[in-house]
Amino acid sequence: MDDWREAVWAAVPEGAPPERLAARSAFLLAHVAAGDRVLDLGCGDGAFAAALTGAGTQVTAVDVAAEAVRRATLRAPGARVLRVSEGAPLPLEEDAFDVVWAGETLEHVADVVGLLAEVRRVLRWGGALLVTTPNQARLAVALEALAGHPLERRLDPRSDHLRFFTARTLREVLEAAGFAQVAVQALDGPPLARRALHAVAR
Repeated sequence: MDDWREAVWAAVPEGAPPERLAARSAFLLAHVAAGDRVLDLGCGDGAFAAALTGAGTQVTAVDVAAEAVRRATLRAPGARVLRVSEGAPLPLEEDAFDVVWAGETLEHVADVVGLLAEVRRVLRWGGALLVTTPNQARLAVALEALAGHPLERRLDPRSDHLRFFTARTLREVLEAAGFAQVAVQALDGPPLARRALHAVAR
């Protein structure tokens, strides 16, 4: 799995902006305050870790790929950046964070349930988990099919996306992980065919 993760990052040009950077940054920064302890889970190249440090938060950024960690260390020098082992417990203390940011991360995870259990452990009581992930809206899938785009393109087995969420399934998996208050919003695109999901779970 490590070799595959590194190959994914090798294919991403250095300095390429993350998808939906402005919208995701606005969502993230609207839910943090200066001094918050924030975990950037699946930090990628450090774009969001850099934004968080710029907002005065205390950032720990983690990723499973060595190349991502290298880029994040350069891009967000004010953050603590760690490489973590996929599927293993996070090397972080219980109740260590006020906010956990999982931006475009859950869709890449094999064991979503296990990872969310770790998020609950390291997130203080009353803290917030912020999630963004692609939306697999039924109408969007149907419209693509009607337009002649094969379902296989959306569900390409060579893709680095391992999980696929709708607003309902994202809410259900977060509630099952023990979050009592979950708000999920679909954005980006026409009604019933939104392309993105933003969630706040407490």
